[in-house]
Amino acid sequence: MEHNNTEKHGGSYTTLVLVWIGLLALTSITVTVAGISLGQYTLFVALLIAAVKSGFVINIFMHIKFEEPIFKVFIAVSGITLFVIFLLTFFDFIYR
Repeated sequence: MEHNNTEKHGGSYTTLVLVWIGLLALTSITVTVAGISLGQYTLFVALLIAAVKSGFVINIFMHIKFEEPIFKVFIAVSGITLFVIFLLTFFDFIYR
């Protein structure tokens, strides 16, 4: 399937700059959370922030938001695989 050259991929420069500022803000929040003891929730908060940041990068900067559905399926399968690996790692760590 051919892409039309006039089709707009990505957002405006304003959108890109706002997402970049959001990524910087989330990075500073991650650094702050690393210095604060949240008990057993520290890892969960850090992984949640990382997931949001990766969602921004994948959708906006990698233009997956504007691609065909098959690419979204591959991203979903990759995410599920990563989640299962994390889950198995946590169970291994908990039951040692």
